[in-house]
Amino acid sequence: MIKAKRKTDLKTGINVMNEILRQLYDRKSVRVYTEQAIEEEIVQEILRAAVMAPTAGNQQLYTILRITDPSLLEKLADTCDHQPFIAKGKLVLLFCADCRKWYEAFRIAGCEPRHPGAGDLLIAVNDALIAAQNAVVAAQSYGIGSCYIGDIMENIEIHRDLLGLPDYVFPAALLVFGYPTEQQKERKKPERFAMEHIVFENRYPYIGEAELLEMMKNKSGKEEPVSWLQAFCRRKYNSDFARELTRSVGKYLEQFKE
Repeated sequence: MIKAKRKTDLKTGINVMNEILRQLYDRKSVRVYTEQAIEEEIVQEILRAAVMAPTAGNQQLYTILRITDPSLLEKLADTCDHQPFIAKGKLVLLFCADCRKWYEAFRIAGCEPRHPGAGDLLIAVNDALIAAQNAVVAAQSYGIGSCYIGDIMENIEIHRDLLGLPDYVFPAALLVFGYPTEQQKERKKPERFAMEHIVFENRYPYIGEAELLEMMKNKSGKEEPVSWLQAFCRRKYNSDFARELTRSVGKYLEQFKE
């Protein structure tokens, strides 16, 4: 057996076996870009990487929309929780979980297919997000930053109309790409939870109050975990946009009830 050689990054203290792992460890959300355009050849490589992702039954249950219309980008910057940087992205891709194409193909072939259900949707969302992450990793390999925009799942009535989304098509993730500014390159990547709080063996564990608060220390930094959690809950979990997200996703789910 050939053992992978490991080296320690002096800046982060992380042991890295190869360049792919280095790219995965270094990647962070980038929301500020230089004016440099992304070369079309690289765009096509990013898209090719996306469609080469693992997929359920080789069905590729997704559709990728490349958003290039400046007026549409401006609208999405507003409807996706008022984030102006979306309109400044050098490449913007929408990954849709798509249960429509196979359903229509089955119908055309006389298969008498059942209507897509919740399980079909979740498999399609998996496919779409795996493809999206392939695009993120491919972009990172070229020094191109990216940011996931989950807010595309909100405002169902607006986004369906803006993007022409038919039944059985769900906007799983919007991705914005661009070359990061120097400030963004130097910005510290947010801390992740410690491995012992994330990885367990065989069965889901009971996690008590003390362990949960200890786990949150990686996120809260110097702030006391309870007060940090209270502020985070107000800002994120109990926010108006989180409630709108739940409402919109609920509306999308209605069409997947068999």
